[in-house]
Amino acid sequence: MHYLIEFAGLMAVFSLVVVAPGADTAMVMRQSLAFGRPAGIATSFGVGSSLLLHLTYTILGLGLLVAKSIMIFNLLKLAGALYLLVLGIKTWRAPAFVAPVVAASAARPASLRDFGRGFITNALNPKPVLFFLSLFSTLVSPQTPLLVQGLYGLGMAATLIGWLAMVASFLTVPKVRGQFSRAGRWINRVAGALFVGFGVKLALARV
Repeated sequence: MHYLIEFAGLMAVFSLVVVAPGADTAMVMRQSLAFGRPAGIATSFGVGSSLLLHLTYTILGLGLLVAKSIMIFNLLKLAGALYLLVLGIKTWRAPAFVAPVVAASAARPASLRDFGRGFITNALNPKPVLFFLSLFSTLVSPQTPLLVQGLYGLGMAATLIGWLAMVASFLTVPKVRGQFSRAGRWINRVAGALFVGFGVKLALARV
């Protein structure tokens, strides 16, 4: 029962963070609108897998090293900021995406590149480390076994993947995607501006 209460507390806070728009959500939206549902869902799994990586080394105590080392934190955040800035410029300049996908089977098949885009977007952001360090240190007892904490992490990653996959599925409903496709070039510009904005925000982040 104690573990269930801990997990419920973690999920209550984490769920609020999941639905808040950020670089991960923007990436899934961009992939879904440009390439279809399979690409969007593959990107969602990439984001969730990267989050699981953050959670794993946070639970093992390595996250504290990142949080306390200014050099490591700055290297990660600058790499992530540069990635988002380059991606933002490319997205801004990209041609409008094609007509709406009629059915999920008609979309471009998912690829490792889609998974990788989601993984890198989240992996190069050191801010989740700080979030999970504060979250686990506040809501999880030091006596909670690492295995149980790992199960907490799996639940959180699964929740994130599920939410982003729902976003990808909604955006690729033919009628919904049809509305977006008519403003394809502006969607690219808005997405590009968001990536640049997230990159600048990350670059200015402090420990």
